Amino acid sequence: MRDHTEIPTVVFSRIPANPPAPPAPRRRRRAWLVATLVTLVLLLGVAGFAVAPLRNPLPASTVELALPASMKIPGPAPKLSWPRSGQGVISIPGIGTLGSYGGRKPLPIASVTKVMTAYLILTEHPLDAGEQGPELTVSAAQAAAYPGERARGESVVEVRAGEVITERQALQAVLLPSANNMARILAAWDAGSVDAFVEKMNDTAERLGMTDTHYTDPSGLDPDTVSTAKDQVILAGKAMALPAFAEIVKQKTATIPVAGTVKNYNELVGHNGVVGIKTGSTDEAGGCLVFAAVVTVGGRKLTVVGAMLGQPGANTPVQLDRVFAATRTVLRSASAALGVHTLVEAGKQVATVHGPLGTGTTVHAAEKLDVVGWPGLTVKLNARLPTPPEKIEAGAAYGRLEVNVTGGKPVSTPLRTGVSMDPPTTWDRIREHQ
Repeated sequence: MRDHTEIPTVVFSRIPANPPAPPAPRRRRRAWLVATLVTLVLLLGVAGFAVAPLRNPLPASTVELALPASMKIPGPAPKLSWPRSGQGVISIPGIGTLGSYGGRKPLPIASVTKVMTAYLILTEHPLDAGEQGPELTVSAAQAAAYPGERARGESVVEVRAGEVITERQALQAVLLPSANNMARILAAWDAGSVDAFVEKMNDTAERLGMTDTHYTDPSGLDPDTVSTAKDQVILAGKAMALPAFAEIVKQKTATIPVAGTVKNYNELVGHNGVVGIKTGSTDEAGGCLVFAAVVTVGGRKLTVVGAMLGQPGANTPVQLDRVFAATRTVLRSASAALGVHTLVEAGKQVATVHGPLGTGTTVHAAEKLDVVGWPGLTVKLNARLPTPPEKIEAGAAYGRLEVNVTGGKPVSTPLRTGVSMDPPTTWDRIREHQ
């Protein structure tokens, strides 16, 4: 009997030769991600470290001076030939005081007072060179005072009631023959009264720094009008800067109404470079002279201003002769003391420019700097330097070195740089940050 039991069917499938790798474990994926992130962080850190110094501004360049603010001309100070008595000062405006003697005690100054009278008139009523200016009329009272003034032995010029005189002519009468009466006439014309004018004189003296000066009259006849040689030199420098004043005191003669031709009492004018300015003499004051002279030093013209007070003598002629002689002597010694001196040699280092990150250059005088002066004179230096740029070429013009010792006119020499100064490179800035 046939058995009909079913035989199960077996299905065979082909196995691939290279079966796929089993999936990577999850922890390996995490390790790879962490390593990638760490690498990125490190790279960003290095880049940030390199860029950071480039973001910061470079420090500004600075300039350090290699010369002092002032220098002294080497050598012993000159000894001037002063007289034995009295008081004196000699100075060069814009440079300094060359010498002095006799202390600073206020002394009577006689007709030297008229320098302030004329200075005040010219500052209140300025005159151009050659200009006559406004007219004054002599009053009856002023004319009537003339005979008594002359009888007292005052220095006066003849005036008449109704006389018309210009401002310049009145000043010529005051400054050349030293007319006391014309000083009073000018004072009243300017201020309304002599007393009011004297008050203005003292105010002006205070403003000019004439600390040891006191005026009591516009002529100097009063011995209570006192000053010092130092103060009178201050005033003389200011007065000589007025063109009309300098013109008048340089004259040997002038012609004015009524009085006619008048003579300058200052016998030194026109000799040895003397160009003014005013004499004075009384029994109390002795012989006095404020003077100005032009001297040539190294081809440069300088104005020397001085004052000599208290020269003895029995009368005006003797007093003036002595003050003239003493002034001649001191002017000769002063002229001999003046010279041209090299203060800074060519090539001398004047400054150092300190740039950022150790860069820099030096600054040198392109030419020698000569000054007019005397041994012992202290000279102030002024280095005019621009703000340092980022880049400076070698040998480039870089400011000037200046001194002011030639009668107010600055003397200077150009300055030049040494080596070039280049701004730091990118690598310099990164390396400096490390």
